[in-house]
Amino acid sequence: MLNIDDPAETEKTPAIWRLGFRPFFLGGASIAMLYIPLWLVTWFLPQYSLFQSEFWVKVVPLWWHPHEMLFGFALAIVCGFLLTSVQTWTNQPGMKGWPLAVTFGCWLSARLLLLAPFEIPLWLPALFDSLFLGFTAIKLWRCIYKVKQWHNIGFPIMLAVALGINLLSYYALSERNFTLSNHIWQAMLWWLGLLITIVGGRVIPFFTAIKIKQTKPTPIAVIERSLIALMALLVVQAITKMMPSALEQVLLIAAGALHLARWLRWFPHKTLKEPMLWSLHSAYIFLPITLFALAWNVNDLNAYRHLLHLFAIGTLAGICLSMISRVSLGHTSRNIYEGPKMAIAFICLPIAAIFRAVIPLFLPEQSQLWLWLAGSFWSVAFGMFVWNYAAILCSPRADGRPG
Repeated sequence: MLNIDDPAETEKTPAIWRLGFRPFFLGGASIAMLYIPLWLVTWFLPQYSLFQSEFWVKVVPLWWHPHEMLFGFALAIVCGFLLTSVQTWTNQPGMKGWPLAVTFGCWLSARLLLLAPFEIPLWLPALFDSLFLGFTAIKLWRCIYKVKQWHNIGFPIMLAVALGINLLSYYALSERNFTLSNHIWQAMLWWLGLLITIVGGRVIPFFTAIKIKQTKPTPIAVIERSLIALMALLVVQAITKMMPSALEQVLLIAAGALHLARWLRWFPHKTLKEPMLWSLHSAYIFLPITLFALAWNVNDLNAYRHLLHLFAIGTLAGICLSMISRVSLGHTSRNIYEGPKMAIAFICLPIAAIFRAVIPLFLPEQSQLWLWLAGSFWSVAFGMFVWNYAAILCSPRADGRPG
């Protein structure tokens, strides 16, 4: 662990504000646990919903759910991870203390404003969301620029792109343009897929090789570069819909095949005894599965929208849950492989993905049941994290060092 803080000064800072993973992992997991049941109640039992005003009851259920899962939950985890990792990458002090509290406060303010049971000016939550992403991007940029670590400069740039896409989502809401909103949600899913392609390609084989005591497979440059290009094209295609469906189908198949080839090189079969490893591998395999399934159903809009949840729940949420469980232990000086038992939580998310994305396509007449079951497994998964890790995230490091 890098000793780049003055322990005497750091100890005066409440533990929750000592590094970015602490508030953002706890906050992101908490809204993940709570927001899916809240969404289901809003959709199926509106008489009990928080959204009672005439304006919000018409708009939020269609827009709020995907927006908050992407820009609320997922980006909280992403920013917490990046604000923590940039310290390790660059040997520069990470965001902590009052700057971290302000950045987290901006994220939380946007979440609370979008839950207000009365009309609010949309520019207000949009402003707080923009400040949250902007402050994070600036911190990453400063750390990376200071040491001229150009191979990581793409991360603050990607956050700036996410900020722009988020503002576009608020514009779509203000115009009641839900076709544009749907394009935005797909684009952000593939933006996150691109991020997983980059970061997952670094950490999953690295963690695996260390634990199973084998040499990390050398990345194949043509696969790595092609995947980044293909995933970026999926982001563009989601927003613009410029490609005909036949070309999009080829794009999806090519990306799926390369992701599968990449995953097979990471020794997934040797991780079955360790939940902290197989959870990463099982989450990643949902990415090529989703791409192949979407290619098969590229002209079926209903199936396409359902199947996107295979990635959203199986890959995105699965990797988020596995990584926050691992990082929360490692960066609080605890043994990663002797922490809280999370195997049940890791299993819950693939089950939730199947109930949400696949079964409703074959048994649509019972879709409400499948969605409630999916939501239940999802909430159990993130509820287990909050239950097991809240005290860890709010307590000082076990070795007494800063961070």
